[in-house]
Amino acid sequence: MQKISVTIITLNEEANIRACLESVQWADEILVSDSGSSDKTVQICKDYGAKVFVDQWQGFGKQKNLIAGRAKNNWIFNIDADERVTPELRKEIEAVLNNGGCDGYFIPRKNFFGDRWIRYCGWYPDYNLRLYKKDKGRFNERDVHEAVGIEGKTGYLKNPLEHYTYRDVSDYLKRMDRYSTLAAEGMLKNGKSAGLVDLTLRPCFTFFKMFLLQKGFLEGYSGVMLSGLYAAYTFSKYAKLMEMKKQQ
Repeated sequence: MQKISVTIITLNEEANIRACLESVQWADEILVSDSGSSDKTVQICKDYGAKVFVDQWQGFGKQKNLIAGRAKNNWIFNIDADERVTPELRKEIEAVLNNGGCDGYFIPRKNFFGDRWIRYCGWYPDYNLRLYKKDKGRFNERDVHEAVGIEGKTGYLKNPLEHYTYRDVSDYLKRMDRYSTLAAEGMLKNGKSAGLVDLTLRPCFTFFKMFLLQKGFLEGYSGVMLSGLYAAYTFSKYAKLMEMKKQQ
């Protein structure tokens, strides 16, 4: 079987990283790029046999390319600290490494809000290209919402990666501040600006899309909360963009 390297980027992931590492112990190599954790993340990774590098933060895309470049194997499986590989997904990955015939694979994700699997709101199947050949693919170097681009053939796996994304509303709001700032900075770099329409209609459309078009109403209160939280994120990033533009 062809060998595979698992790559993970971390920052203060003590609460998540142990379960993540346990789910990928079958890999031939585990590499971690830590950007200065002040908790026990680094020690836990070393305890599980991972090769740990402490790197200055460069943005999600650049950080993931940096750690992939250190892998000794051509097959890369990128995973986040709050994700878990099921036994079924492991078997499917091992199968395609031998006989898949593609240069990269999209993997569906089961996204959890707290302990609830969210099937609607656009949260499932949420395909992400995470398994790829290093000589055929790399992440775009965006500060946020990074993705792998492949020069070659891609395929789809059917068994999902489990993603324990937000513990609760407070967890979402804490991270929203960081991600909305990164998104606004990215739009500013690309010469974009924000106006009244962006602050009013875009958040409304975000809620409408998630709650109605993507059937978030079938999730009950969770669907209402997620649609509202994502609308707040949309408002936040455009409000920050407007503020940044004025400061320029």
